[in-house]
Amino acid sequence: MPLYSNQLETMKNTTQPCVVFLHGLLGSTKDWSSIAAKVAKTHPVLLIDLPGHGNSQSTLLDHNEGFEQSCQLIVEQLEKSPYQTFILVGYSLGGRLAMYLHAMYSLPSSIEVKGLCIEGGNFGLVSEEEKLLRLENDIQWAKRFEELPIVDVLDNWYQQAVFSSLNPEQRQVLVTKRSDNLGPAIGMMLRSTSLAKQPYLLDALHRSTIPILYICGEADKKFQHLAEQSQLTYQIIAQAGHNAHVEQPERFTHVLNTFLQQWT
Repeated sequence: MPLYSNQLETMKNTTQPCVVFLHGLLGSTKDWSSIAAKVAKTHPVLLIDLPGHGNSQSTLLDHNEGFEQSCQLIVEQLEKSPYQTFILVGYSLGGRLAMYLHAMYSLPSSIEVKGLCIEGGNFGLVSEEEKLLRLENDIQWAKRFEELPIVDVLDNWYQQAVFSSLNPEQRQVLVTKRSDNLGPAIGMMLRSTSLAKQPYLLDALHRSTIPILYICGEADKKFQHLAEQSQLTYQIIAQAGHNAHVEQPERFTHVLNTFLQQWT
């Protein structure tokens, strides 16, 4: 089943690349709506619900082919659009898929990725020990999402270290917001696109000739360290954690629009 996508046409008569927004785990196109509306003033925009999410909840993946299948489904939406050149903007899981699509996936000749903007996306794991531990952790979370009431699982999910910058009120808002997800669909995505199954992508990104910008929040120390060690161009969003585009949308939009100016 194809993915859901939403095209925002810019008011300008433009030949600029289309900006594609890819959300994170538990998210949807709605997460990007306010930022996408501002970007659409200068660029055409395409918002996509990833498999198992939003209006793509019934789109399922093979546990062993999650990255290839996800990219195939994303590319199908790119091909349906009236554009041939694209800039991919991805958060967390969406960032990992954007990096994989550019670095590893065999794109059709009708599609060209002109730039990448990655927010809090992991480049991948190197050691087999790290991969085994991560796979075990992701499978445990997948089982919880598949078997338990989703509100209970989300209460625990947002206690993870990566979300430590959130206060109790922010956590509760996220639990409420994410509780319309289907637990089994989220479990499927965790199994299919586990970081343990992702190739290490940073070397391929270094070989890339397109502009790449990495964004993370200043309170997101894990991903700030990854950014600093990556040798990629990066920007730190002040007063934000892992989900910088939600916590500081104005600052994030400013950084993104500055990056996009090279195609304006």
